[in-house]
Amino acid sequence: MNTTDQQPPHTGSQPTIVLVHGAFADASSWAGVIERLHQQGYTVIAPANPLRGLTADSAYTASLLSQIDGPVLLAGHSYGGAVITNAAASAPNVAGLSAASSAGAAASNSSVAQARPPVAGNNPAAQSNPPSIVTVEVIGYGGGDTD
Repeated sequence: MNTTDQQPPHTGSQPTIVLVHGAFADASSWAGVIERLHQQGYTVIAPANPLRGLTADSAYTASLLSQIDGPVLLAGHSYGGAVITNAAASAPNVAGLSAASSAGAAASNSSVAQARPPVAGNNPAAQSNPPSIVTVEVIGYGGGDTD
């Protein structure tokens, strides 16, 4: 399943949501989340995380982010959280990010995470225009107990 095939066109009124899976999953594990977000009118992209190492995976994700017009919210599961944190440092269109571990989600079958601004680092856009805090509710992630 290519989870980017079913994207509705970006309307500009809402951010694009990019979901990055962890090391022992694939993009299809976000299927339930993608369906719910599409029902709410969001454009969602769940790329295949190449799993070639943190530096390479972060660069790959940052490259994807640079091709998205408008604001982006990033969500990463487990290792995907480290990937999005690094990728966000060089992506001026990132409005917020959220990382989740399956341990918390497995206990309640849902988790609510508050998106945090990316580390500004050497990103002048993030320093001068800090992202807003956005609440993201992730329900029914199919990743199970694996990280």
